Amino acid sequence: MKINLPDKLYYSIGEVAKAFDVNTSLIRYWEQEFPIIKPKKNKKGNRYFTPEDIKNLQIIYHLVKEKGYTLDGAKIALTTNSKISETITLIDRLEFVKAELLKLKDSLAEKDSE
Repeated sequence: MKINLPDKLYYSIGEVAKAFDVNTSLIRYWEQEFPIIKPKKNKKGNRYFTPEDIKNLQIIYHLVKEKGYTLDGAKIALTTNSKISETITLIDRLEFVKAELLKLKDSLAEKDSE
């Protein structure tokens, strides 16, 4: 899953929820369930997520939403599979290559029909 966030030091919970297309309540829930998500909080209690938090949320999103893991299953996968981050990065790259190849295929098909 490719998320579109600008390069920043911190992201608000609204920005994060919008990038993942989920409710802010789900982000807060995952924060409670997964200790690897540790957003900074200001005096008012507003959460600010670091790029590392975003990467961890991306892994959790992949496991829970795309692979269909339960929360307990995702927790086990995070603790037992040390290469899960590399796997997610590889999947993202492969999805990008696939999209580029499909664009190329479509452009070739248009040229053949002319």
